[in-house]
Amino acid sequence: MHITPRFRLAAALAPAMLFAAGTANAATCEEAFVKKGNPITGLRFTGAVTVADLPPAVAIGQMRGIVAAKGYDIMADEAEYGSMLIEQPMTGTVRAFPIQITATQTGGIGTVVMEAKLRAGQSVGSDAAKAEMCSILNQIKGGKAGAAAAKKGATATTVAAAPVKMNSLSFSQQVSKDTERNAAGILTRYKGKQFTIDGLVDYVTKDGKDFRVGYKIPQPYEQAIRLPNQAPFKTDIVCYMAPGQAAYSLQLKPNKSIKLTGTVEDFDEYKHVIWLKDCRPAQ
Repeated sequence: MHITPRFRLAAALAPAMLFAAGTANAATCEEAFVKKGNPITGLRFTGAVTVADLPPAVAIGQMRGIVAAKGYDIMADEAEYGSMLIEQPMTGTVRAFPIQITATQTGGIGTVVMEAKLRAGQSVGSDAAKAEMCSILNQIKGGKAGAAAAKKGATATTVAAAPVKMNSLSFSQQVSKDTERNAAGILTRYKGKQFTIDGLVDYVTKDGKDFRVGYKIPQPYEQAIRLPNQAPFKTDIVCYMAPGQAAYSLQLKPNKSIKLTGTVEDFDEYKHVIWLKDCRPAQ
């Protein structure tokens, strides 16, 4: 959700306060947990905790440290507005989904609401969702301990995960669909992540001192099988080979199978190209 900070907070605050009012007497996060929707239209899981002496910025600072250590992608962090957007990391077969976190304070009592919004067709067990969300929310502290944890967590970065393995067509389609939804979030979601991508060589060229390898990606209308709701355009995948890969690169040729591991570096939403750097043959 990429809208202005003030509007985002206003949009999130009202439902968060209503949810908190309905669960203020709940003794635990587990008792406050709510499930809505279904896998066809999209599941929604909501959890909440109330903690004494917990300003919104302190709550969000703590949440950043907690979710970064668990490997969640931090899409937006607006601690001063009590708002954060994170994503469950993608895998080769499961798309990322957003989790909005809203922190408010009334009468010295802080409330932190966490809402996971699964995409249509995605499914996870209610007990598993409750266990994961409450394992995060139950770590929130108030007072001096909370302020110290927030100071430490405010600069936390997501723990690097193992490379995500995908074939070139699936990766291209995924980036294209994400671009269609909201191109502004592409680099936030992908940059710095490692991917192992297998496919066919489209071309090999020299770019300054670097070798550049392009994957062969067909246009949507050229594909034998098109997925439902597929984006109407393709995203080209380009790998800049790591130093020491000249001998390997010079032996490549069009239509040869390749499997490279690299790190996403840049993206062009108008040319529909995503670039990876430091690419090497996957082991």
